[in-house]
Amino acid sequence: MIMNKLCIFTLCSTIAYITTNTSCKKPKDPIPVTPTSDSANVLVNNGYGSGKYKIGDTVHIFNNPLATTELFDKWNGDNTLLKNNDEWHTYFIMPSSNVNLTGTVKPSTTFTLINTMIKGKTILKPVYYYLPSTHKGIAYLLHGSGGTAQNLVNDYEWQQLIKVLVTDGYGIVVTECEEATLGMDTNGDGKLRWLSNPLDSVANIDLANIKAISDTIYARGWSTKAKPRYAVGMSNGGNYSTIIAPYFKFKTAVSYCAQSGALTASISNVPTQFCMAKFDNNDNVGQAGNIEALNNSQAYTNRGICSKYLMKERAPLYSERFARNGTITIAKSIAVFNELKTKGFLNTRNYFIGYSDAFVNAYQTAPGNYPEFNTLTILQKLFVLQQIDLSVSDHQFYSDFNNATLKYMNTQCL
Repeated sequence: MIMNKLCIFTLCSTIAYITTNTSCKKPKDPIPVTPTSDSANVLVNNGYGSGKYKIGDTVHIFNNPLATTELFDKWNGDNTLLKNNDEWHTYFIMPSSNVNLTGTVKPSTTFTLINTMIKGKTILKPVYYYLPSTHKGIAYLLHGSGGTAQNLVNDYEWQQLIKVLVTDGYGIVVTECEEATLGMDTNGDGKLRWLSNPLDSVANIDLANIKAISDTIYARGWSTKAKPRYAVGMSNGGNYSTIIAPYFKFKTAVSYCAQSGALTASISNVPTQFCMAKFDNNDNVGQAGNIEALNNSQAYTNRGICSKYLMKERAPLYSERFARNGTITIAKSIAVFNELKTKGFLNTRNYFIGYSDAFVNAYQTAPGNYPEFNTLTILQKLFVLQQIDLSVSDHQFYSDFNNATLKYMNTQCL
């Protein structure tokens, strides 16, 4: 199912000089005038974003695709310019001088998520977990509406965060809402998602399931109650993270693309971070939701509870973007990128125009017009659409703030 998502001139320099033609006087030295230009060059090593940019432009840079055994480490070089020095994708405002940056990587911990079934309140629930004896805490990862535990652990963006968390010492637990397991909309709201009400781990089946799964983890000796717990969720799962965290006394909650609620923000004592998407086009979030999330974050802060509010910016596509997860070759990624550009979906600076729905509609109307896209498998097509959504900064889980989320979980506002 294809889901609804979402430059250069050089000025000629002039050299003015004054000379004298009188033979009795020594000629005056030329008066130097500094050459002027409205552009400078960016060189990105081990990544993308190299080119010539106008002074004052917003320049986005991206690290090379990561191997399964790698994590992004940091940018070296002129990194004081960067919005974030330790994220694989970041940006800066172009100065009047050339910029040189190099992306570096570091090894990640080798691990395998174990897939099992654990009894919830009434039925067996799918659970993916990694709980080595040395884990310092447990991160519960929560999918959005229509999602499942399997979808989450197979999603490339989530996989990048999981690698970051595991390498830093966290254990991982992923399960799913009851409606997803049943394949049934039990409350008739038209979505398969986590149930927020009532706030009771007996009457609320999803809260009951989290409790039952946690109790089983403790009973089997995989972890102990002394280990702190953390909730990270996307969309409906983001909202749910801000609910289960205070209910079960988790240490932090991190909500991606979800504003939570004013009531929760007025009573929860759990440090909460909001990671929003600037051009979120989801009916339940959108620009109003981004503003609400900012207000809710401020409500936490006003009560002395650590809260952070992060906003993912729109970024241009680069021609190798679709090769990020390794299932699409760089050559094919470039071909699909060029097809999008030729068909008018990218502007002169390679920003996608509008949202991905426009491309989906055009493709479904005349698939023969897109021979390069046609050669992709269904999963590859979905990955292309996801990466378009991410570049637009639409409603998708993203790995652009992985290290910011890790830092928040480790130290909150310290």
